[in-house]
Amino acid sequence: MAITVNLYYTGENGAARKFAEEMEASGTADAIRAEEGNVRYRYFQPLDDSETVLLIDAWRDQETIDAHHASPMMAKIAELRDKYDLHMTAERYVTDEAGLPDHDQAFIRK
Repeated sequence: MAITVNLYYTGENGAARKFAEEMEASGTADAIRAEEGNVRYRYFQPLDDSETVLLIDAWRDQETIDAHHASPMMAKIAELRDKYDLHMTAERYVTDEAGLPDHDQAFIRK
């Protein structure tokens, strides 16, 4: 099982993009990627919304998410969110261990 959380960071005047860039440049994103249980930590920007950045944040299980939330890393993230005056929405997904059914595989170009 993996748990994926899509976090949408929204700000003004490019603040969300600047936040993501600082997370990467400061090494904070890489430190999170190196945490036990992290599966994915990647930023994306929707083509139709230049004021929002999407973070796809995936973890092996709830215990590793809880450990991440209890880590000193969260203080740095909160500091940067405040610096850029960002607001967030979130979506949470649990991975289906079986993967895509065969009838859906036909639509995946590899």
